[in-house]
This record gives sequence, C-alpha cells and structure tokens, in this order.
Amino acid sequence: MSAPPGSRAEVLVDRQGPVLTVTFNRPAQRNAMTWAMYDGLYEACERADADDDIRLLVLRGAGDDAFVSGTDIRQFAEFTSGDDGVAYERRITRVLDRLEDVNVPTVAAIRGYCVGAGLAIAAVCDLRLATPDAKFGIPVARTLGNCLSMPTYALLVHHLGPARTLDLLLNAKFYSGQEAHAAGFVAESTTDLDEAVQQTVDRLLGHAPLTMWATKEAVRRLRRGEVAGDDIVSRVYGSHDFRAAVQAFTSKQTRTWTGR
Repeated sequence: MSAPPGSRAEVLVDRQGPVLTVTFNRPAQRNAMTWAMYDGLYEACERADADDDIRLLVLRGAGDDAFVSGTDIRQFAEFTSGDDGVAYERRITRVLDRLEDVNVPTVAAIRGYCVGAGLAIAAVCDLRLATPDAKFGIPVARTLGNCLSMPTYALLVHHLGPARTLDLLLNAKFYSGQEAHAAGFVAESTTDLDEAVQQTVDRLLGHAPLTMWATKEAVRRLRRGEVAGDDIVSRVYGSHDFRAAVQAFTSKQTRTWTGR
C-alpha cells in the first residue's frame, strides 16, 4: 500500500522471494485498524493470489505492543444508526472472508494485544504463532457495548467452542498466548517469535503447495457448511506435482514442487 509523500504507510507490504509479509504499521496506536488499513489488507490478499510465485502470506504488527488492537474507535464517531453498524460488520466480514480465501498458507505472528477485529483477523489465518504474554480478547461488553456479526461469532465458536466463546465475550476477559495455545487456537507459543516464524516459513515452503491448498480449502468449506470436495481431489490428483512426486518417490529421486 503506497502512501503520500511525507506520510507513514499504515500497512506495509513487503515481498521477500516467495513470502509476502503484511505489517500493520500504527505502533503508537497499537496498530488499531483504519478503513485504509482494511483496504490495504484486502489488496495484499489480491496480490498474493495474483502472483503464482508467492507461496506464503505472513501477517504481523509493528512494534512490541500489539498485533492489532481492534478497529480505531474514531472510525465509529460518524455512526448514527444501527444501519451503520450493519454496514460496518459487513465491511469487516468482506475483508475477513478475503483473507480466509487466500490460496496460499497464511501465518499470523502475534505479540502484545490481539483484540477485537485483530482477533478475528488472526482467527481467519491458517496458523497463529504468539508470545506467551500475548493478549487475546474482545472486551466490548465492558468497553464500547457493541456486538459482533454472526459470521464472526461463528468464527470464534469454530475455533474456541461455545463455552470458551461465551467465557471470553461475557466475561470480557483476555486469554494469554499460553492460554490460547492450550485452547488450540495458537499453534505455537514461544518467547522467540521471529525465530518461530522463520522456522514455520521454511517448513511450509518445503511442502507441496497443492496439498496445502487442498487442506485450507477443505477446512474453509467445512467451516462454512459446505461438504462437496470432488473438485479439490481432482485438481490435486490430476496435478503435475502429484505425478512427478510419485515417480520421484519410486525412483528415490529428489522432487521439486511447482504448484501445478
């Protein structure tokens, strides 16, 4: 996302080889999301899917205080009716759906606060890595007094189950990175987040792209209540990668993944 001369980009998108990294870049505001930041995230997802050479998307927050601390509250000052709330939640859902639909694996690297919309953004990523003292929550019951959309409630119940979702929201509490890991929401809780992210990136880049796509797509469809999947199986089994890997395995040769 580009910025006017003399201004600071609120979303940084950087490509290093096959890895596209999105950094939410408002550290002084704990990376609270503006409309422009949501648009920047959407555009980064479009970029990831438009370039066949991009194999991985990593999301992180600038600074040590937060991944994303929710939507910037100043964005709500213009709301005058319930219709504004409906439009807002639909706008957020559009961005979350786009991130969930990205073809390549998505990794959220989380330190500090992962709150409100930040928690939802992390939840639609495929893997979440976090420091033990990270803070996960949506404490709107004691802050703004608003609510979530049905798709976001469904997302939380999918990951945490009804009991933990009710505990998190009704008690307006925070789970630590360690607690989120114990709940299965965080894949790895580590004090060396950068090293853990790099190890995860290296591991995923060595795996078959179409196998990972099939896994992502199947889980996404199941979460949304879809069960048809013959097209997934057909694409993977009909791929060049599968045929080449079978041949390489039987002849004990080194295989190279192409994603085709």
